[in-house]
Amino acid sequence: MATIKLQRTSEYVNLYRDYHIYLDGEKIGTLSNGETKEFETTDGQHSLIAKIDWCSSPTLTFYVDKLKTKQIKVGGFKYSNWTMIIGFLLLVLGFVLNYLFDNEWSIFLPIPAFLLLIYYFTLGKNKYLTLKELN
Repeated sequence: MATIKLQRTSEYVNLYRDYHIYLDGEKIGTLSNGETKEFETTDGQHSLIAKIDWCSSPTLTFYVDKLKTKQIKVGGFKYSNWTMIIGFLLLVLGFVLNYLFDNEWSIFLPIPAFLLLIYYFTLGKNKYLTLKELN
């Protein structure tokens, strides 16, 4: 049998939430933060999707040979960890600048980071997760 090895990245954003893995439209398991699992399948062409809540990844279509292992990396969108950290730091900076210099406009500093998150929760919900073939 062919094998699919899924390796999930470690990230802050989805730390306590599992990714649900669907192979050819059927759920085959879940992946926790930083976890790696192997799933047996038939040889041939397959489609893979990772989901979390209402968000998912684009469909990855791949071919796996008999008695071979296909390695796939699963993770959040490209800058998911940095977006949350930078957004929080800009929010704190906005409050500090507002307090120290009485600048009301500094509270709007984190808006770009939060707009990016809103995009991935709405229009980009099918691009929230990423799938990448490693071999």
